[in-house]
Amino acid sequence: MRLLSEKCWLKRIRYLRVLVIVFSLLLGGAGSLPGSDWKQAVGPWKWSFPRDHGSHPDFRTEWWYFTGNLSDTSARRFGYQLTFFRQGVVFKVKDPSTPWSVRDLFPGHFALTDVSARRFAYAERLSRGGPGLAGAARNQMDVWLLNWSARMKENTIRIEAKDQAMEIFLELTPRKPIVFQGQNGLSKKGPKEGQASYYFSYTDLATKGWIKTPTLPSPLLVKGRSWLDHEFGSNQLASNQVGWDWFSLCLSNGQDLMIYFLRRSDGSVEPTSSGALVSSDGRTTNLSLSEMSVEVLDHWKSSKTGGKYPSRWKIKIPVAGIELAVNPLLADQELVTEGSTGVVYWEGAVDGRGRSRGQEVTCEGYVEMTGYAGSLAGFF
Repeated sequence: MRLLSEKCWLKRIRYLRVLVIVFSLLLGGAGSLPGSDWKQAVGPWKWSFPRDHGSHPDFRTEWWYFTGNLSDTSARRFGYQLTFFRQGVVFKVKDPSTPWSVRDLFPGHFALTDVSARRFAYAERLSRGGPGLAGAARNQMDVWLLNWSARMKENTIRIEAKDQAMEIFLELTPRKPIVFQGQNGLSKKGPKEGQASYYFSYTDLATKGWIKTPTLPSPLLVKGRSWLDHEFGSNQLASNQVGWDWFSLCLSNGQDLMIYFLRRSDGSVEPTSSGALVSSDGRTTNLSLSEMSVEVLDHWKSSKTGGKYPSRWKIKIPVAGIELAVNPLLADQELVTEGSTGVVYWEGAVDGRGRSRGQEVTCEGYVEMTGYAGSLAGFF
């Protein structure tokens, strides 16, 4: 199928953005109206794979979130992000017999960080579900958005994306078992029933393939490590939660660390904020808010949006003897996604060093920060 011309695509983007706004207003933001049919993330989930790698259309919001740190044979470093979102707009379409009934919208974001060239580039897309456009299988990982895709066959995930001068083709193979975040995958985002998501991760995906950036004349073979978060729910952020800070870090001793802090409008942190520490052999220890801390050491201000973001951090996990100093590989890794989700956020490659149980370690990974260039209260 030929891609639409840029002019036609921009018209479609504007039309779909109107759809998002209209349906969001009708359904009360990203939550569900009383009596609506969207399932809520409450109680235990009976996990089954490969089924749960696929879509969960009974829930309103879902994403498959890939990030990774890569290098070539000359040790040139790169970071990447490829994200597929599914946002339900109506639970039941009027005419399910036609494939053109709009039930779900599929936004997507794709970004590459070229550390040596000091260059960050990103692309965004938005399409309705439909033949040749976008979709997600229910019984396996098979997600696509035009010519972007993530598909899992046996034990390997293949991800592909291309937009003008940017391109990736990567194969990801798990080296550790699935990590279920929160209480066996039920990750609470607030005190109310249903203010949660079902959430699991692959924290250590061996990665190989090739990439092309705007600064590279031809594709470059790379290898490294990736992280996948798959999350679904229907009602997560409350009206007093303005954004979050999320860290995924892979330590040189084989440990993986995920922590997140939900920030509230009064300056406090949501008590349900949590994390997980994964050992080198794949065992997971859940972390509560009281068991982790982050101190902001510096800030960076965006010239595009005026958002002022933290840009250096000291992370402490006292119960595990971990203390890390973490820095962005590039200050400007901000995405302004007016043509898809409408969210402005910072998502970027980082590295650092410190100690774990008295031993020196290095780390690399990704940080995501939202709500610094406009509140996300009630958005998701």
